Amino acid sequence: MATDSPLDAYSRVVAGVAAELTPKVASLRVAQGSGRAGESLGSAVVYTGDGFLLTNAHVVGQASGGTALFSDGTSSPFTVVGADPLSDLAVVRAGAATPEPAVLGEAEDLVVGQLVVAVGSPLGLAGSVTAGVVSALGRSLPTRSGSAVRLVEDVIQTDASLNPGNSGGALADSGARVVGINTAVAGIGLGLAVPINSTTRKIISALMQYGRVRRAYLGIVNAPAPLPAWLQERVGRKEGLRVADLVPGGPAARAGLRLGDILVSAAGKPVTTAQDLQRLMFGEAIGRPLEISRRRVTNQPRRRRRPRQPGGTGFGRSR
Repeated sequence: MATDSPLDAYSRVVAGVAAELTPKVASLRVAQGSGRAGESLGSAVVYTGDGFLLTNAHVVGQASGGTALFSDGTSSPFTVVGADPLSDLAVVRAGAATPEPAVLGEAEDLVVGQLVVAVGSPLGLAGSVTAGVVSALGRSLPTRSGSAVRLVEDVIQTDASLNPGNSGGALADSGARVVGINTAVAGIGLGLAVPINSTTRKIISALMQYGRVRRAYLGIVNAPAPLPAWLQERVGRKEGLRVADLVPGGPAARAGLRLGDILVSAAGKPVTTAQDLQRLMFGEAIGRPLEISRRRVTNQPRRRRRPRQPGGTGFGRSR
């Protein structure tokens, strides 16, 4: 008996994910507000057994509710519980029974090249499934809320095609665990998804409890960067966060941070990814000083280091 080809195994994985998640991804019909005619369309993932669903903030916009349609033909009115445009996440709650919730995975475990499956429910149809791989990790997605501009960090980039109306749908791994919420088309053959990780779980929890997310603000854009060899030995790790951009007049700029500075720690904790910094930015951090250790990078030739004087640190600190 002939053995299955790799394509057969691939097909079984994709079909299995589709069968598991299609019933758990709803189509959202959201009435347009502010005098705008018609309705917007998107998708949402069943999150809890008592009717909470995850979607994108841009799908619900300023609306207070709409209708969720499921693949089994049932529908339910929903209300918007909370939306956070700065992460492009929103939580809605159905007013009637929903299918069993999807199982959430962990985006931090993803690797480039890993198989992922995008499941949406555009235009009220019974599901749209595409497959591809994680083509990049750590991408940034610009978002806006009023005058506030923020980059959603650690966004997942995939070549699984996203169709109109797929926003708010599930990006899943081969085990049908939801590792991201599809959010945008980045170009031909490229899609972006907000990751499911410890930071976004906090955002989802805040939306469910309070209907909004309160976060502190630094006014920087950062990217992972290698630490100098001598500093690697001192702190016991190879990377920090490089300041790639600063908001003029923002807290970080006022504290003396400069472009090119490499952040080593914040609040006494190591920072090597954008998420390390984001974890410190929730409500309890608002209005409080944040101690940041940084390494200043200059373009001048490096001089031979002198013995460190008592009280020196080897790298600067800003508050």
